[in-house]
Amino acid sequence: MTESSVAGRVPDGMHWAAAGAGIALEAGALLRKFFERGVATEYKGDVDLVTEADRCSEKLIVERLSAALPDHGIYGEEGSRHRLEAEYRWYVDPLDGTTNFAHGFPVFCVSMGLEHRPSGLAADADGELIAGVIYDPTRDELFTAQKGMGAWLNGRRVSVSRTARLAEALLATGFPSRKRHVSPNIHFYQEFTLRSHGVRRAGSAALDLAYTACGRIDGFWEFHLNPWDTAAGALLVKEGGGSMTRFDGSPFRLNSAETLATNGLISDELIRIFADMFAGRDLHPIPTPAEFAAQRAAHRG
Repeated sequence: MTESSVAGRVPDGMHWAAAGAGIALEAGALLRKFFERGVATEYKGDVDLVTEADRCSEKLIVERLSAALPDHGIYGEEGSRHRLEAEYRWYVDPLDGTTNFAHGFPVFCVSMGLEHRPSGLAADADGELIAGVIYDPTRDELFTAQKGMGAWLNGRRVSVSRTARLAEALLATGFPSRKRHVSPNIHFYQEFTLRSHGVRRAGSAALDLAYTACGRIDGFWEFHLNPWDTAAGALLVKEGGGSMTRFDGSPFRLNSAETLATNGLISDELIRIFADMFAGRDLHPIPTPAEFAAQRAAHRG
């Protein structure tokens, strides 16, 4: 991918993000070709899908990162494990949304997040997320962030929404492809659907986080995500002015079983509902339309 492909889409000074962006654009172009012609699918577990496109995209990303940044480590979804002891580590999802991709549903992306892991950091401790790139090849949307420099979409600075109440919020979530029968998320899905403007389930956690960062949705939650799912998007949300925590409000972890991303304004409401549901407490009744209208009018003064 040429420098001109990245120019104008990544602000000056974002050297780590720019390095990742060029590679993500090239991987995205590869995915687009596979998507247009169709690919055969395989199962890498009982229900988890993988395609030739996943493997080819990861191979390309690993080759390009290794050539451009030979001292950096790489941790990829499809098994790439290179220089994990390095000070800098890329978390790579070469095709987030494989099930969508395999079915011809055009919601998927390339996600690359860079973590700084200084010498002496414990193996099970998180480093600092310093760059993130998410590229949606079907919409040609490139989301980028570098620590301290904001969140950007195709060269335009973006930020989280200003929605202040859950009742007026649009949320997103996801469900695991494996162990769906034991996932508790359907119960949270029901409650949050009834208490918000709606919940979307698009099938790409990385894009859900990017959409939170740019204000298209007001919050996102999911159980049991992996570092390659969240590394880039978590930094985008923070740089966009949002909040990344676990369901109880404690700090987000890359290996966390819980991911809660919001615009920061509706976090307390969501955390309170999580607490009540986990504790088995009764939730406040859902307002009637008339009560909701009265509350909205009172809130807007």
